[in-house]
Amino acid sequence: MIKVNFYDVDSVEDSKLRFAVIMAKYEGKWVFARHKERTTWEIPGGHREEGEQINFTASRELSEETGAKKFKLFPVCVYAVEKDGQESCGHLFYSEIEELDQLPNTEIGEIMLFEDMPENLTYPYIQPYLYERVLEFLKMEESWREI
Repeated sequence: MIKVNFYDVDSVEDSKLRFAVIMAKYEGKWVFARHKERTTWEIPGGHREEGEQINFTASRELSEETGAKKFKLFPVCVYAVEKDGQESCGHLFYSEIEELDQLPNTEIGEIMLFEDMPENLTYPYIQPYLYERVLEFLKMEESWREI
């Protein structure tokens, strides 16, 4: 059974962060990517390279998987996917993309903009939890702006 756990940004040792995942919006719609070899949609993101800062991983992956050229990146939280008692940790970000360029020649076949999370997901036991966590983050941010 898979379980998704959430932690505060600085509460998990940096070296344990293996992934960066970025819930991104462009022109008010959510950006999802489709891998060339799949028919399902996923949140942009990927593996951290050795020696890479996790914020750089997020920026690199967002550009590689969406063609994002100009964007703002906000740290949301650390997430961990727990399976058989073992956790694999990543950093969840939110991004507002201001400018998209052509999709680079990577493993991504296309991106699509959605009003809400699409139904046909690559990781249906993980992605909805990340999406909901970002929605909570945005609600908290909105309430801070009102003060």
